[in-house]
Amino acid sequence: MVEIAPSILSADFTRLGEQIAAIEHAGAAYVHVDVMDGHFVPNLTIGPFIVEWVRRTTTLPIDAHLMIENPDQFIGAFADAGANLISVHPEATYHLHRTISYIHQAGCQAGVVLNPATPLAMIEEVLNDVDYVLVMSVNPGFGGQKFIPSTLDKLRRLRTMIQTSSSRARIEIDGGIGIENAAAVVAAGAEILVAGSAVFGKPDPAKALRELLDAASIEAGERSLA
Repeated sequence: MVEIAPSILSADFTRLGEQIAAIEHAGAAYVHVDVMDGHFVPNLTIGPFIVEWVRRTTTLPIDAHLMIENPDQFIGAFADAGANLISVHPEATYHLHRTISYIHQAGCQAGVVLNPATPLAMIEEVLNDVDYVLVMSVNPGFGGQKFIPSTLDKLRRLRTMIQTSSSRARIEIDGGIGIENAAAVVAAGAEILVAGSAVFGKPDPAKALRELLDAASIEAGERSLA
């Protein structure tokens, strides 16, 4: 089943509650939160306080993508704030297996993130320990970037790696996702599509989400509810 995780990085924060309610009603599966610290990536965004506020506005699972150094220090804070899924970058932690364990101990699903230049080999030893793998199809740090076409091959190779292991990890993709490439990334193996500008950058985010879900679901033989 294809699912959409709209990223509030592209939302209008003066209407954030309204927009989250709209995408929830339209069929979003998660609320994606991009957490940046200005060190691991060149931008500053959202902390646990915003996640706590989002938690009070929606029943959707909150998907927290930690683009931060030393993520171990903040896993508890984001879990306590209401995050349900927490993903980290292997380059950001010295002991990735331990970090994944901390996420599970906090009661959250654990994900690992692959930047465009990060090889699949970086996660081979923890593939059976994570609940999902987030593949970046842009370089992290800013919204509104263009999709990197070589990501499709990476998705296919990741899907094969998962299928030939005992892993049950799902594949999530983030970066430059829109109706023009949604079916292609699903065909390559993506199951959860993170979309920021393609949803919140449109005049009607709810309509945009339904259109994106329909485009993605063509490959899966599904259609969203109008």
